[in-house]
Amino acid sequence: MSGPKGPRGRLPVVLRNPAFGTVWIAQVLTQASARMFQVGIVWWLVQYAAESEPGLASGAFLAVSTLPAVALAPVVAAVIARNPHRSVMAAAAAGAGAVAACTAAWAFTTPLPTGVAYGAALLISGCQALFDPCLTTSVPELVDDADIEAATGFELSTQSIAGLAGGLLGPLVVDAWGLPGIVAGCAGAYLLAALLICVSRFPRTSPRGTGIEGTRGGGTAAQSAGEPAPGSEASAAPRRTLRQILAELPFIRRVLLCFAAANVFTTAVFVVMPLYTASVLRADGSTVALLEVSLGIGTLAGSFTGGRLPGRPTTVGAVCLGLMAASFALPGMFADRTAFVAAMVVAGWCVGAVGVRFVALFQRLVPPADKPGFFAVMQSLLGATFPLASLLFGVLGDQISPRTLCLVQAMGLVPVALVLWWTGARGTAVDERTDPPGFESTATAAEQHPGASDPHASSSGHAPERVPSDTATATVTVAAATAIATAEGGAR
Repeated sequence: MSGPKGPRGRLPVVLRNPAFGTVWIAQVLTQASARMFQVGIVWWLVQYAAESEPGLASGAFLAVSTLPAVALAPVVAAVIARNPHRSVMAAAAAGAGAVAACTAAWAFTTPLPTGVAYGAALLISGCQALFDPCLTTSVPELVDDADIEAATGFELSTQSIAGLAGGLLGPLVVDAWGLPGIVAGCAGAYLLAALLICVSRFPRTSPRGTGIEGTRGGGTAAQSAGEPAPGSEASAAPRRTLRQILAELPFIRRVLLCFAAANVFTTAVFVVMPLYTASVLRADGSTVALLEVSLGIGTLAGSFTGGRLPGRPTTVGAVCLGLMAASFALPGMFADRTAFVAAMVVAGWCVGAVGVRFVALFQRLVPPADKPGFFAVMQSLLGATFPLASLLFGVLGDQISPRTLCLVQAMGLVPVALVLWWTGARGTAVDERTDPPGFESTATAAEQHPGASDPHASSSGHAPERVPSDTATATVTVAAATAIATAEGGAR
């Protein structure tokens, strides 16, 4: 291997590293297929299959599709810890491909019962829930230590783009080739992904059970993710339970409860979109695809611009929730496709902006030794609201019009926004930072309120603490992926 070039002269890691590039293609195939299957089947249920209760049918399907990621989290962690990552990913992709292939064969020969579609969704989602975290964990086994942050950011960003592409293709494929076409396409993509992983090499895999899988030079991967260095006081401290962590951080506890409540109303948009398209707009799958893409593009834009918003995180969050409520109310008041598209762009932007600000805030406030457990439980807590929201709004969708559902979403977010603002207003200087992520300073108590005279100097006179640009970029990238995952139903 030739000597490293400057950052501007180097190709992206996906082109420089054939092993990582091969696994990246498998990632695109699996994650796009999972999203295409989910969105496509929902549209099939609403438009073609469920004549009497499309809301309940689509809501129950979305609940089933997202349940494995929440319910199987402990099992997934144990499987990934005890088995070679390449074997786990290959088996997960092959399993999903086999389920999709059998379902496609059934659909080609006879009309597919709705219950079979639900069962296939449960199995495919379970395989995907195993594949995604294993993929992230295996990055250090595929690339050099110097490329770990770039590869991780690339992998997380790809998840967002793949989900967006799947949401675009799902309704279009169903309208063009029906249920057999979309299931057959998913089967082919999953089986090809399994083949690619089987033929790829994981050159930096260490013996299992050593505690240093995929790392060299003292565990760079773990340290780059914000974990304490080996032998440090933080690493020697025992891991605490989430209850112990939150008992010392009441501000974070209140914020998490606010976002769990907000998620009930925001994630319901995936039930409302197809119902609104079919019964209000009287449009086809291309409109559902347009709405999915609008929401995804808005979320990506918010993820990369939210860090520039001034003000406290709670103030930004409250304003974004209020703006999201207004965007949901717009299609409730005006039955117009353009208005709905604009509303989805704005709502997506709010989700992305809030995700960046609060993930970065939690990175600052949660002790390093507690971060792995905290963020895992945070994802589970937020993801657990999606099945509830899907069922609730699915049942409501059969009783009231989709326009009224939009207004219910809007009205539900207003009190949550007020509570979040009140939480920040009564918080202390220790609770939160005012400077956005990426600012190269560490504020003191005096700087944690608006109106600080110099964001780059502490009131105590000490020199500002510099934040490495790679770390800031990684924080924003992880926050962006978290926002996308939440917007797509917490399915990661």
